[in-house]
Amino acid sequence: MSIEVKDVSKLYDAQKALNSVSFKISKGEIVGFLGPNGAGKSTLMKILTGYIAATEGEVFVNEFSLKSHKIEAQKNIGYLPEHNPLYLDMYVKEYLQFHASIHKVAKIEVEKCIDKVGLMPEAHKKIGQLSKGYRQRVGLAAALLHSPEVLILDEPTTGLDPNQLVEIRNLIKEVGKDKTVLFSTHIMQEVEAICDRVILINKGVIVADKKLTDLKGNQDQIIEVEFDLKIEKQFIDQIPHLKYANNVHDTIWELTFETTKDMRPAVFDFAHDNGLKTLNLTTKNKNLESLFRELTT
Repeated sequence: MSIEVKDVSKLYDAQKALNSVSFKISKGEIVGFLGPNGAGKSTLMKILTGYIAATEGEVFVNEFSLKSHKIEAQKNIGYLPEHNPLYLDMYVKEYLQFHASIHKVAKIEVEKCIDKVGLMPEAHKKIGQLSKGYRQRVGLAAALLHSPEVLILDEPTTGLDPNQLVEIRNLIKEVGKDKTVLFSTHIMQEVEAICDRVILINKGVIVADKKLTDLKGNQDQIIEVEFDLKIEKQFIDQIPHLKYANNVHDTIWELTFETTKDMRPAVFDFAHDNGLKTLNLTTKNKNLESLFRELTT
């Protein structure tokens, strides 16, 4: 098991940022780590990298405890923080050679890493001359340089243009084939494109831990409907098999049904029986975004 988090809690004075969080991640998994602002994501990632200590519980990286064997555990971790800290006046190769000297890695590994992340065309430039996408590649190269078993990536695709985003996405998928990757982001489409599994945290507690294949196989049916008039939720709740009803905006409702039966006729019948006109009706798959809203609101 590459990462094991056992009953981790974190207190800041009287505030409990994490409450008995537990999960395991195996080698070869790319796991999306999601949650609203203030949910405890950053706190847990800092604990995983050994930057701060848990108040209770324990974390293991490649079976090394961060409590009793912190240095050994950290040697197995490559970390790309959200605000990628780079020395902009240094040349790409110079910066990575500096990192190599810290990790006592042979200089030949710098060349291999530059090639692996696609930095070769820009290796002669100063970091300050690079685009955001290439700067992210430099940060990823620095995280990979010492061949860690575990990669922890905090918002690695934020601020990238569509082309850069696809390049970094493919790069993460490639390096994730033989490593364990924990990938934090607010972009749901990125998680669906890159990750095998999703861990969702809210108010310091894990509220979902699912494989994406299981999520996509969910039988819940979602219908978005727009009526011609406003209606109270108490009337919407009368529709059979209704699991959730979310008033998206004004007269638009997102209805989640716990059944495989096509519920569109039931929605039309409901509108007719209540003197409403249906202006628009669409069906949607149960996706990560709807699960996120459902579990964090």
